Amino acid sequence: MVINLGTQHSIINQLVSELRDADIQRDSMRFRRNLERMGELFAYEISKKLKYEEKEVVTSLGTATVPVLKEFPLLATILRAGLPLHQGLLNIFDRSENAFVSAFREHRKEDEFAVQIEYISSPDITDRVMILSDPMLATGHSLLQSYRALLNNGKPSHTHIVSVMASVQGLELLKRSLPKTGITIWVGAVDDELTAHGYIVPGLGDAGDLAYGKKA
Repeated sequence: MVINLGTQHSIINQLVSELRDADIQRDSMRFRRNLERMGELFAYEISKKLKYEEKEVVTSLGTATVPVLKEFPLLATILRAGLPLHQGLLNIFDRSENAFVSAFREHRKEDEFAVQIEYISSPDITDRVMILSDPMLATGHSLLQSYRALLNNGKPSHTHIVSVMASVQGLELLKRSLPKTGITIWVGAVDDELTAHGYIVPGLGDAGDLAYGKKA
């Protein structure tokens, strides 16, 4: 299932417009904060899909029965561009355990690359709800390889994949390659074009560079 929140009229589209805006992008702190705010909004939407249980809470005047999360989801992201988006999710799911994947593109020819997984830090994810986030779902290979690598630490009961922006090609790859059940993909916008170098057009550019500075 793919849920494109950008098709709805909400504040998400305001944030997406700012993330795309080349003038606003000059302020890296604002760019990071907008990614973080997107994570918070995605977390709110995903929270509606999670399981709850009744809890009695004692107030100063009596007792209230409130539905609360049965279990906080495990949050996973891909370094480094995923960190602000991940932080937004963590701001809402503040009791969650966390997993981190170090992945990079290994360029073999000018227009050819493979995604390599270098390092994973993750708890056991067996039967857990997992949220895997990466701001840009371009070719889809980074998210696909990261998801498969995380399965070495167990099989989640359900995985929510979160990206601010996706390409049609990247979404098609994930739909072909991921399990047919137990996966929900959340995006804030979908663009039609993907360059030979794997960048979304119009997209927003390199999210990692815009958030943290250009790589050498």
